[in-house]
Amino acid sequence: MGLGNEASSSSSRLDPAPLLPHHGGDGAGKLSSQPKTFANVFIAVVGAGVLGLPYTFSRTGWAAGSILLLSVAALTFYCMMLLVACRRRLADEHPKIASFGDLGDAVFRGPGRLAVDTMLVLSQASFCLGLNSIKTLTLLAPLSIFADVVDLGAMGVVLGEDVSVWLAKPPSVFAFGGLSAILYGIGVSVYAFEGIGMVLPLEAEAANKKKFGTTLGLSMGFIAVMYGLFGAMGYIAFGDATRDIITTNLGTGWLSAAVQLGLCINLFFTMPVMMHPVYEVAERLLHGKRYCWWLRWLLVLAVGLSAMYVPNFTDFLALVGSSVCVLLGFVLPASFHLKVFGAEMSWPGVLSDVLLVLLGLSLAVFGTYTSLLQIFHSSSA
Repeated sequence: MGLGNEASSSSSRLDPAPLLPHHGGDGAGKLSSQPKTFANVFIAVVGAGVLGLPYTFSRTGWAAGSILLLSVAALTFYCMMLLVACRRRLADEHPKIASFGDLGDAVFRGPGRLAVDTMLVLSQASFCLGLNSIKTLTLLAPLSIFADVVDLGAMGVVLGEDVSVWLAKPPSVFAFGGLSAILYGIGVSVYAFEGIGMVLPLEAEAANKKKFGTTLGLSMGFIAVMYGLFGAMGYIAFGDATRDIITTNLGTGWLSAAVQLGLCINLFFTMPVMMHPVYEVAERLLHGKRYCWWLRWLLVLAVGLSAMYVPNFTDFLALVGSSVCVLLGFVLPASFHLKVFGAEMSWPGVLSDVLLVLLGLSLAVFGTYTSLLQIFHSSSA
């Protein structure tokens, strides 16, 4: 859709120095290798949303759920690369673009930054402490790799239990659900892949920026396959009895406790990466862009307290994904790309951006409406 030519034609403008400020020492020594970038992409995307995928598949059907995940993964990757292309094109005129919000300001000035900042903050919901004081993403890479290993191990145990339950007594399952279920599934899928706010900081700290797109694509593809397998097997194992958080289907024995402990460890190490865009916004607005550990701790505390009052887990994911994440992940990147490259793109390129904006807006309206109906129905049941 014109993205490849734009990214390659602007590659000569790239500055090998990182665009994010580094704290102390030689900045070049703190750039992330491709494996570290892969790990940070993985940990920036994979979060608590994975626990709601089996329940989502019980609504959409195992085939529809798998198709939705793969489609959302491809579209999210494409939109991430739209942002990278925009940043590279504007690098000469705006050399300090280090975040999604910076790009919004460069493209649409104040309103652009406000839109990005508002949706970034709203889209972050989870909990952890202490490690959020670490300043740069590169320093978080070893923790991200550890969290990845723990997460994959916990998910592997859940998959093993799914297979055991299914072999003992296969339940009745279906492949495709209705339209409202599809909209519900889109919302959860978009939430599950939410991480677009991290793509520019990760690209800025990547040692080999020319291969960043390949690394990002491989990571997103791996996550999509992993998500699909986890969601489908969870639903196929438990059928209509699949709960909104799949670990609750495992009972109360040592296995369930071990899995939940592993996932808690993963979330603990995930939050410093997931909350990075929120820190960037808060420190810019309240502390003159300077690093502030106590502000980060207050933000984590506020998010944690809010998370305690979340209603049905997967219904909440569908609502956030359909409302905030769709606008953040699809509408804004396409709008920015159309503004930056519109004058030089051929009509198919312009049309693709326009259609992406319209698709995102439509999903936001109808998906949010469907999600709210589901939440109200669950509350009254």
